Amino acid sequence: MAKEVKFSLVFRDMWQSAGKYQPRVDQLVKVAPAIIKMGCFDRVETNGGGFEQVNLLFGENPNKAVRDWTKPFHEVGIQTHMLDRALNGLRMSPCPKDLRKLFYKVKKAQGTDITRIFCGLNDPRNVIPSIQYAKEAGMIAQASLCITFSPIHTVEYYVNLAKTFIDAGADEICLKDMAGIGRPESLGQITAGIKAYKKDIIIQYHSHAGPGFNAASILEVCKNGCDYVDTGMSPLSWGTGHADIITVQEMLKDAGFKVKDINMAAYMEVRTQIQEMMDDFLGYYIPELNHLNNSLLVKPGLPGGMMGSLMTDLEDNLKSLNKWKVKNNKPELTTDELLIKLFDEVAYVWPKVGYPCLVTPFSQYVKNLALMNVIQMEKGKARWSMIADTIWDMILGKAGQLPGPVAPELIEMAKAEGREFMTSDPQANYPDDLDDFRKKMAEKGWELGEDDEELFEYSMHTPQYEAYKSGKAKADFEEDLAKRKAAKNAPKGGEQPKTITVTVNGQAYKVDIAYGVQAPKPGTPAAAPAPAGPIPAGSGHELLAPLEGKFFLVKGANDTAVKIGDQVKEGDVVCYVEAMKTYNAIKADMTGTIAAICCNAGDSVSEDDVLMIIVNGNNN
Repeated sequence: MAKEVKFSLVFRDMWQSAGKYQPRVDQLVKVAPAIIKMGCFDRVETNGGGFEQVNLLFGENPNKAVRDWTKPFHEVGIQTHMLDRALNGLRMSPCPKDLRKLFYKVKKAQGTDITRIFCGLNDPRNVIPSIQYAKEAGMIAQASLCITFSPIHTVEYYVNLAKTFIDAGADEICLKDMAGIGRPESLGQITAGIKAYKKDIIIQYHSHAGPGFNAASILEVCKNGCDYVDTGMSPLSWGTGHADIITVQEMLKDAGFKVKDINMAAYMEVRTQIQEMMDDFLGYYIPELNHLNNSLLVKPGLPGGMMGSLMTDLEDNLKSLNKWKVKNNKPELTTDELLIKLFDEVAYVWPKVGYPCLVTPFSQYVKNLALMNVIQMEKGKARWSMIADTIWDMILGKAGQLPGPVAPELIEMAKAEGREFMTSDPQANYPDDLDDFRKKMAEKGWELGEDDEELFEYSMHTPQYEAYKSGKAKADFEEDLAKRKAAKNAPKGGEQPKTITVTVNGQAYKVDIAYGVQAPKPGTPAAAPAPAGPIPAGSGHELLAPLEGKFFLVKGANDTAVKIGDQVKEGDVVCYVEAMKTYNAIKADMTGTIAAICCNAGDSVSEDDVLMIIVNGNNN
């Protein structure tokens, strides 16, 4: 009897791999019946990973989205699954144990059946507790092997890792080939090795299409016993996304596997709705290059799920870098030139920081470190001259054990800065804090939510949740979308308009348009709130943003923000610029008193924008 291979539609990852945002809940609920009518899917990836954070970013409650989106699939017996970052939960930074335990209870109550647990370091100390917490909450615990290609990551390495997870109680194993650079033959051997250890263990294969290996890899893992295959569909298949369900189904059927038929009328209905979502607003955040396959991705091994945000971020970084180059009479770079420099630097940096698997958050850390190196070196500065604290945490072992050794020059830098390497259980570095968040919510008059889901969301995504509750997130998103629509609709050549009216989610906005050097510069002292009280005597010094991003005084709810009148010493951290999902600490570059704070939390800033004014003063 032919072996059956079942399909999962990774609807969440389709969007994350293409661009910056996810569909609204009304769009999700509308498309669900058509996905069901396709008749070929036994599983749908509905949430997890960046899904809930990006909902907050455009002003939507993700808890409602998850409940409403999973419901129609449950009603017809289709399993829903989510992406889970183990120690990091659903965010970029590690979580306390009490938040991790609440995570699974909330997601199970909201309707998610399977949690795909992964750690970019493949550290069992991070994965095994999540297996236990998920099972205690009644979820199916699917433990992931983060696939990459290096001298360390061998077939034997992965088979032994799978054995460790199975022995710890994992219900299923996922081969998470997040960059699509797993070689087909090796992946087949890994699959066979796992099945030889436990014949009835469910194996699901997840792969991105960008580098070009994944169709061959899908066939190879299925020949060796894989049970489920993740797929995408047009117009968000291939490129940085996933192989299209049509191709995968036809390929496996021809190879003699038992697979479900596709209702093509329903396929076209889903395809049409996806295009409508792109036309509505999501397409404004999908770079054209993300629709293309690119064998250049084989070398850096960057994951498809990161390419959507990477290409969007790269646009801003290129503008900022070229602005500096024009200012300093240097030739500007093209997008392709910057991209090649970035890919080459990723390939250089990755072994130096111990071969972490390039998946969230470590893919962002390695990519960010590489990009900062490129930008600094383009400006004539030294490599490694800007390393965020979260990247140091990875290098030092605070988030888990790196697969390989750290380069000697980084070890020396750590020693020079008084940083210590760690070998203790990563969870011990992050104490429980849910009670603190309960108190904060009570003080603010915020409800904890059904099944404590609002408490969970606030604790998991604190700055984003506060921006959502205040309305700032929605306002910022609508302003940004209006500008993107205005830019796209601007006439080519001739007189350019100074204002344009665009409609966003049914509401009309009048947008003022500035071009080139006329563009307004956020975060300047002129736009800043007036200092409270007299400014201390002394000459004012402008603390400038070293990169483009969003301004924050703190990176966590329990941190204490500096304020006007505070005395600081050179080297003190006074604020942060969040860029590419990383909070970059900004240190005072002189000793003195803070005379002005020139930005509000969440404001977008460009490189060289004034963040604060510090004046010389008596610090005794």
